[in-house]
Amino acid sequence: MSLEFLLHQGNKLFEEKAPLLRLWQEIAENFYPERADFTTQRRLGTDLTPGISASTPLLVRRELGNAISTMLRPTNKSWMHPRVQGYDKKSHEAKIWLDEAERVQRTAMYHKPTGFAKATKQADNDFITFGQAAMQITLNRNQSGLLYRTWHLRDMAWCEDEEGVIDTVYRKWTDVTLASLNQMFPKTMPQQLKEKMAKSPYDKATIWHIEVPAHIYNARDKRGDRFPMVSLYVEMETKTVLEEVWIPECTYIIPRWYTISGSQYAFSPAVVIATPDARTLQEMMVTLLEAGEKAVTPPMLGVQGALRSDVNVMAGGLTWVDREYDERLGEVLRPLTQDTSGIPLGFEMHDRIKNDLYEAFYLNKIQLPPPVPNMTAYEAGERVQEYIRGALPLFEPMEIEYNGPLCEKSFTLMLRNGVFQQYVGPIPEDLQGEEVKFEFESPLHDAIEKAKSQKYLEAIATVAQAASADPAAIHLIDVQKATREALLASGVPPGWLRSEGDVEDIVAAEQQQQQIAQLLEQMKVGSEIAKNVGTTPMPTGTMGGANAAPNVGGAL
Repeated sequence: MSLEFLLHQGNKLFEEKAPLLRLWQEIAENFYPERADFTTQRRLGTDLTPGISASTPLLVRRELGNAISTMLRPTNKSWMHPRVQGYDKKSHEAKIWLDEAERVQRTAMYHKPTGFAKATKQADNDFITFGQAAMQITLNRNQSGLLYRTWHLRDMAWCEDEEGVIDTVYRKWTDVTLASLNQMFPKTMPQQLKEKMAKSPYDKATIWHIEVPAHIYNARDKRGDRFPMVSLYVEMETKTVLEEVWIPECTYIIPRWYTISGSQYAFSPAVVIATPDARTLQEMMVTLLEAGEKAVTPPMLGVQGALRSDVNVMAGGLTWVDREYDERLGEVLRPLTQDTSGIPLGFEMHDRIKNDLYEAFYLNKIQLPPPVPNMTAYEAGERVQEYIRGALPLFEPMEIEYNGPLCEKSFTLMLRNGVFQQYVGPIPEDLQGEEVKFEFESPLHDAIEKAKSQKYLEAIATVAQAASADPAAIHLIDVQKATREALLASGVPPGWLRSEGDVEDIVAAEQQQQQIAQLLEQMKVGSEIAKNVGTTPMPTGTMGGANAAPNVGGAL
């Protein structure tokens, strides 16, 4: 595939996406004015909220955007746990290695130069507003750490393969300066741009970054090994390829909330529901503001010819009236009678729409049910299940489409560059070749694990009751395994638990000590018996008769 063909396909993708930009522009103007530059070019100092009368749509978007990072990626605890298939059956050393790798990865991701917090904050708001976000994970310029960036959806276009996986990504990069471009590509930067840079180093260049499957590009690296993906940086003014490299996987993460058949672009179910209410609320607020202003400073009715100046209704204002006017004919100036009885109804409708917006953005679903006094264990479990059903549509796509790829790509990039081998140590044998997936800490996960722990306690109580009728019932549950899984589910680090082999050794040692103690006790009892028999005097009487005592002393 030639470069011209790649650029032609990219232009086609951007042209097909043009109607979507107009929709995103309208959505941004109602919910996310900071991003309202899809179809307009914003200059510095431009008012971000022109025409906005009600701030509630902006507030609900901001509140949910902040809640995502707080609930799914809390900074006060570890929220991601690397796991492999059959984790429970892996060796204790393997679990310790994964636990330590988790600590190293978390430290690397939250290192300030990575830009992780900034990029995820932007992506969170894009995700809940437009239904998708475009993040990129690479190494920094010095190849010494991770680098996270979130790109404007306006500049992105992509398409899927036959399995619905995004495999082709185009990005327009229009804000890179010539000075930065020269630092990135000093050997391949066109000469005419270098000459331009000497005069104006902060002028902008237009670059396209393209990542496509290698089989489409039909290319091999110099070693002849085929890679899954090809990455190209193209300077669009001269159509110069600045960089062409083969990469093992796509560097972009494009989490999508809800997708529909026939489109590679997603939508936000919260915004779809809330957009009509947001439009109505803005119009309603304008009407209420006008009604309130009229109620406070009502329009005035004056007698023509009797007024000698303009009407001045400001505080301390003075209006001149003809001195010869006879006020017995009526007031020369009076407020125009108007009906304000509808204002309370307007505010009641405003509050209803405000509540609808909170429901549309799941803000009534993200809090755990408050505890109720004297609630039974069954009732508590049912309330937790109700919370899970309500929060699942929000948290599940974010964990699968967003947090999962974010952590997996970071883990793979660190593994490929030898970070874990350097700071954790060699990979245990039973982990080699395993695919790492992540489990996450979140209110939804906590609720699910809480329900699992509740089931464990209920099972123990049931077995205890059954054992009173049939003692064999105590053997139905593997208590050690169930307790271990319940502790891990409750968030206890694997390093706090002894391995199964260590537990077996401890149990065997305790059993051996008990056996030795019992043997010693038996020997002590036997010694006491022998001592007592040897020192007890023989009863008196005739020897050899039927009642004669046996001669046991010789037998000892």
